[in-house]
Amino acid sequence: GKTHLLHGIGHALAQKSLSYLYVSSEQFTNEFITSIQTKRTREFREKYRSVDALLVDDIQFMRGKEAIQEGFFHTFNDLHNSGHQVVITADRPPRSLALLEDRLRSRFEWGLTTDIQAPNLETRMAILAAKAEQIGVVLRDNIIEMVAKRVQKNVRELEGTLNRLVAFAQLGNSPITPESTLRILDDLHADADRHSIDP
Repeated sequence: GKTHLLHGIGHALAQKSLSYLYVSSEQFTNEFITSIQTKRTREFREKYRSVDALLVDDIQFMRGKEAIQEGFFHTFNDLHNSGHQVVITADRPPRSLALLEDRLRSRFEWGLTTDIQAPNLETRMAILAAKAEQIGVVLRDNIIEMVAKRVQKNVRELEGTLNRLVAFAQLGNSPITPESTLRILDDLHADADRHSIDP
């Protein structure tokens, strides 16, 4: 959800002819370190500070990396002071980002903070129907509902289950039925149980 949202923001910026840079916090970290090692910090600054919007995914991975946080702090300030946008994602709200410098957390709280939750049943059903239509597969409503009720964590898992349903139907040269769907869902649940660790 978070990454898709950032890409959507990037596409909207591109449609308005605004420049943007999408990076993961890992990519930012690696490029920052490389720029110091190769003495190309000016090029690094130009790359990151010359865009209309900087989109950074999974900022929580900068926790505990003081030099990286310092570099991001100055990049953030420069962009903000120039009237440019910074959009970040994390797996928790800014105030819960332990081991992140207070001055960064406070800047993150300047903007709009939005909590993205897992989609509800109706949304999961709509996503499945749209994905099925996108790949040219007709799924009956009862099958869509069956999958949406069992697969609740995230959209990637929904898409993976749909892909598995379609693959099994194509390999077996058979239609997608409630029975075959239930069998696949039970297999997926059994796989998850094998990988989980009990107390």
